[in-house]
Amino acid sequence: MKIGIIGGGIIGLSAAYYLTKAGHKVTIIDKGNLKQGCSFGNAGMIVPSHFIPLAAPGMISKGIRWMFNSESPFYVRPRLSSELLRWGYLFYKSANKEKVSKSIPALKELSLLSKAHYREWANDLPFDFGFHERGLMMLYQTEETEHEEAETAHLANQYGIEAKILNPDEVQALEPDVKVKVRGGVYFPGDAHLTPQVLMNNLIKHLMTEGVELVDNTEVTGFEVNQDSVELVKTTKGNFEFDHLVLATGSWSGMVGKALQLDLPMQAGKGYSFTLDAVEKNIRIPSIFVEARVAVTPMGNTLRFGGTMEISGINHDINMNRLNGIVDSIPRYYPDMNVHLPKKENVWHGLRPCTPDGLPYIGRSTKLSNLTVSTGHAMMGLSLGPASGKIVSQLVQNEKTSMDISAFSPSRFSS
Repeated sequence: MKIGIIGGGIIGLSAAYYLTKAGHKVTIIDKGNLKQGCSFGNAGMIVPSHFIPLAAPGMISKGIRWMFNSESPFYVRPRLSSELLRWGYLFYKSANKEKVSKSIPALKELSLLSKAHYREWANDLPFDFGFHERGLMMLYQTEETEHEEAETAHLANQYGIEAKILNPDEVQALEPDVKVKVRGGVYFPGDAHLTPQVLMNNLIKHLMTEGVELVDNTEVTGFEVNQDSVELVKTTKGNFEFDHLVLATGSWSGMVGKALQLDLPMQAGKGYSFTLDAVEKNIRIPSIFVEARVAVTPMGNTLRFGGTMEISGINHDINMNRLNGIVDSIPRYYPDMNVHLPKKENVWHGLRPCTPDGLPYIGRSTKLSNLTVSTGHAMMGLSLGPASGKIVSQLVQNEKTSMDISAFSPSRFSS
């Protein structure tokens, strides 16, 4: 088949990888430069440990507290927007124990499937993308957080995700080269990490050699729909006809979906990162500063810090106060690290596509027979990419999917 994929992030590229392997002719259309998307500058973590969705009990009260601090890890910019109001209402309805307990098994299975596919990629792809299975440490400094993380560790072990609660000496033993100041930590040995920009750049080159057509800096302006199928994709570089269309448009999915009469509530959650080069004494295990919500990942001899969730609409403004919050947190956990606020031009930012319940949209459209949706992976896009791509290829070919994806139904918020 001739298949069009709108969106060239890790979700779109993963779908292209599996569809091309199955013998289909694939074209990827992206509104921006394929080398500047959300998948490039993120923390590079593959995290089955993150099995609890963003819309979880307690997040609303934390979010309200954080909103009044300009350096906090979470912020919602107040604005008159019916989409934002509806998204917030749906988030509120989803952030309860009953909904979360139903979401956990699906998110866990998708994460484990994705990690298994990354293992395969590390063996099969003709390039090294820095894939390492060293686990992840959740580092905390307060008694309140210790209690919360211990509960998460207990829940993880119940669901078959190995978690070990560590005291400060045990944390330090895992990081012999860098002094760590914490009350304790939870170690998830089953997590992994990679170098995202290396993966993305090389995956793009690999797909091109396999015959994938890449059309970037091209905006989709509309669609021609005939009865129950998409006949034409209209863009700023002409019209395209496909046998099947895959929607992987990230934070823009709500707007693009409207043009196809799809109801995909979505908000862009802006995140920031910066990378230290030539680090002499680097950490060995990716970590998250729990109180500060800062992710830290070693990538060769570089070290990347990333964080914040800024729900402020689709814009590319850089709020240096947010960066200041990240930088200020570093010496609190790594007291010997002297890190300065980076220059604005050295700060990376990306827009994460956030659904109201913290689960992605993955599935065939119930309205359009030749449309498949895969979007809304929030901070887990890189982590969940390969599994999502594999499932998309199965959906397009009307094959049985690798797992039950009913929890990810793209029509779950439709009235």
